[in-house]
Amino acid sequence: MTLLEERPASGEPEVQAAPLRRNRDFLLLWTGAGFSLLGVQAAQAAYPLLMIWQGSVAGAGLVGFAALLPHLLVQLPAGALVDRWDRRKLMILCDLVGLLSMGSVALALATGHMWLPHVMAAAFLEGAAFVFYRLAERAAVRNVVHPAHLPAALSQNEARSQVAGLLGQPAGVALFALTRWLPFGVTALAHLVALGCVLFIRKELQEERTAPPRSLRAEVSEGVAWVWRQKFMRAAVALVAGSNMLFQILNLSLVLIFKEAGHSPALLGVLGLMEGVGGALGALSASWCLKRLAPSTVVISAFALWAALMAPVAFLSAPLALGALCGGMAFAGSLMNVGAGVHQMRITPDEMQGRVSSVFMLMASGMNSAGALLGGLLLAAFATSTTVLGISAAMALMTVLAAVNPAIRGAGREPADAPAADPLAADPPAADPLALGAHAAGDRAPGDRAPGDHSPGDPAPGTAPHPASLTATGSDTSDEKVDPS
Repeated sequence: MTLLEERPASGEPEVQAAPLRRNRDFLLLWTGAGFSLLGVQAAQAAYPLLMIWQGSVAGAGLVGFAALLPHLLVQLPAGALVDRWDRRKLMILCDLVGLLSMGSVALALATGHMWLPHVMAAAFLEGAAFVFYRLAERAAVRNVVHPAHLPAALSQNEARSQVAGLLGQPAGVALFALTRWLPFGVTALAHLVALGCVLFIRKELQEERTAPPRSLRAEVSEGVAWVWRQKFMRAAVALVAGSNMLFQILNLSLVLIFKEAGHSPALLGVLGLMEGVGGALGALSASWCLKRLAPSTVVISAFALWAALMAPVAFLSAPLALGALCGGMAFAGSLMNVGAGVHQMRITPDEMQGRVSSVFMLMASGMNSAGALLGGLLLAAFATSTTVLGISAAMALMTVLAAVNPAIRGAGREPADAPAADPLAADPPAADPLALGAHAAGDRAPGDRAPGDHSPGDPAPGTAPHPASLTATGSDTSDEKVDPS
């Protein structure tokens, strides 16, 4: 069984659906989330520059830690609240929080009053708002698109994330090179544009809730229990969580390599550009690859490629060479992300979308904040090359663990039962092997980009990339005739 194989629906009438490119509400949702992600990427690229060029490597680690900490603290309760609250109102609130927090940083820097605790607090608030926003937007997708268009929609979300990474990181660097407050001011403006897009969406972004709300703890536990029963995901996401932590250390190492080599901070944009190209190529080739490769092959090969490409970073300082390595790592992460979202969205009931996504994202990328903090400490204590070689060895060890893990090696051999709609069923059907959740296809948020999240060029939030022109990347086995464009 390959990554995107799925039993075709039987006995369903043929339905003609309008092309996705003419779906007004999806385009507004897609565009608003794209601007929000672009702004967050730009700000995340500027955080380490702001602190390191102030002479504080440890400060860079602290700000990165604050920005990514919400992915540990807020993720699970956010998933339950996204399933309980009105998703449109929640996204509006999140954009307002992002607008005010980033606007305050821009104002402080413009007036020469930078204070480390203020930057950390603003980074935390925007990170928390982005966690809520991404979960709400992701859960809302299937409420604004035809079921047969879900693979195409999530493929375009993955493409959007890649483009955000392609443009956001170098944009943040370039804006910082012009003046230090500008990346944060532009991020505030991006949140304002995203807010306007959400306000014009007509459709409801969730199904009607009939069950009375229970305690937050019970709802969170239900989502965790549902995910825990998926054996492949349990093993794969644990490995991805470890790799994400290593990539956060690599991100800080790359910034320090550029400073030690005497490069202009503007040249860091080369890494973002080349990583974005690699991620986009991964998304474009995902349909072909995921239909032909077993889940175990994709996962083990991705880890092996990451380990092999990470080691040379310790010995290089040329921007083009480092960018090529980052692009290769992003290619593998993007490939995994596309298949992740399609399956998870299809097997998860609407009333559990937020919780299930939050569990996946927490396990896949919650270690990013720890990686940012650990990276600052390691780079303050050891040489940059020593740190990079150490994390490369750790990635190689994770490759071995993936190769010998029975759940990973046996992925794709599970019974092809149809997914159950009841989240509390005692024996749920085998989950799609690629539902790693890592930002499932569509938006690696800075800070938690599933396998792609950890791409070196990325700031902390998959859940990755891509132009709205991309067509479906996943296989569509339904009997409905649609135009996925």
